[in-house]
Amino acid sequence: MKQSILLSSLCVGLLCGCANVKTADYQRPDAPAKPSWSRPAEATVSAAGTISPQWWTEFGDPTLDGLVAKAIAGNFDLKVLAGRIAIAKTQIDEVRAGAQPVADLGAGASFEKTTGQRFGKQFSLGTQVSWDIDIWGRVDKGVQAQTAEFHATEADWRAGYLVLVAAVSTTYFQILQLDEQTSQQQRALEKNQRILAIYTAMRDSGLVPATQVLRQSAENKRLAKDLIELRRLRDVSENALATLLGTPAGELKIAAGRLVDRVQAPAVPAGLPLDLLTRRPDVVAAEYRVLSAHDLVGSAKLAQLPSISLTGRGGSSSFALGDLLRSFTFGLLPSINIPLFNPGIKARVKTSEAQAQAIEQDYKRTVIAAYEEVENALVNLDARRRQREELHGQVEQLEQVAVQTEAQLAAGLISQLEVFETERSLLAARLALLAGHQQLLADTVTLYKALGGGWGPVKVANASRDASR
Repeated sequence: MKQSILLSSLCVGLLCGCANVKTADYQRPDAPAKPSWSRPAEATVSAAGTISPQWWTEFGDPTLDGLVAKAIAGNFDLKVLAGRIAIAKTQIDEVRAGAQPVADLGAGASFEKTTGQRFGKQFSLGTQVSWDIDIWGRVDKGVQAQTAEFHATEADWRAGYLVLVAAVSTTYFQILQLDEQTSQQQRALEKNQRILAIYTAMRDSGLVPATQVLRQSAENKRLAKDLIELRRLRDVSENALATLLGTPAGELKIAAGRLVDRVQAPAVPAGLPLDLLTRRPDVVAAEYRVLSAHDLVGSAKLAQLPSISLTGRGGSSSFALGDLLRSFTFGLLPSINIPLFNPGIKARVKTSEAQAQAIEQDYKRTVIAAYEEVENALVNLDARRRQREELHGQVEQLEQVAVQTEAQLAAGLISQLEVFETERSLLAARLALLAGHQQLLADTVTLYKALGGGWGPVKVANASRDASR
């Protein structure tokens, strides 16, 4: 007996010494970092005071605030992400159950009749309790891995939240831009229709050739075609906004408005935070998945160690149902399982290590993409502001030209064709100025989203106990 115990202990010691079960403490993977943004602000503030959690209210439009609230409550993509959080949370308990005892209860009866013999019957009642003791913490590592995945799904929801609010904002801005474009196009068409009526009367009187009427009619058809296209785009954008709000397309109606009057571009906050790694939800989700993979590697390594299980069995049997509970048999079967040779366990370790490396690279890719998004938003905002100043000057100059050409036309110094060209240039400049304002708003939304949208820093670490509550 002593020799058997000594031999078993020696096997366990040799196995523990040969198996590589050590796992280093988790540390954030090395990723490219930036000392500063390429376009730093003139003044600095604290990172916490940079972006408001309700940043969309900075645009000063109550209608936008209401649309965002409806989208957060009704968007189905966001509800799917919330459902995944609930799934991940219940999976923590599912993994934890691997370290808890399992009890089974069974009852049965046997009836038998042989020719020439009496009818036989037998009743049985039995129970079994088994417990795989997690002496090395393998199951606990699995719980930590699933807890990290749970936190990753929470960050996924926050990332989806930012994407949703940004999409609602930019789509709403697009609708208001199309409203204002439609209004300007409609006024231009009405003016040109009056001019066509004048040319038609002059042609009938022999004062202008028919080509003048045809030229004006062609211009009117171009304006009418553009007007139809603007209304089409407006309806399509409204349908897209309805889907974001969780409303069937065609049932949402946004009151017409002027983008410039209703929505103002907020100033870009100073002191833009550089701690993107702890603020952006997509980066946080990627790092939590790195942590989950790290814990899974640890769990796979610990599976190489011996496992101890306790099995208790008890039961009773009787030929008469009334005598079933008069006697009871109980047995305890402790056992140790030593994985001397199991290729599947070692392959699982290598697989989990390879997966961890791939997930680390995905984290670094997410970090690089985050920096690019912020830098592009800063570049675009700077360019949009300077472009808007130039467009303002262009519109003012073309408006002066339009007044002068109208006076010259009345004096008979220029042709109507020159007036057409001036009006077309003025309309194009006004539409470009309007589009620039819309793009400035959209780029501001992109910057807020790229900087984490008001979410605070998150420290990625194992916290299985907190998540299970």
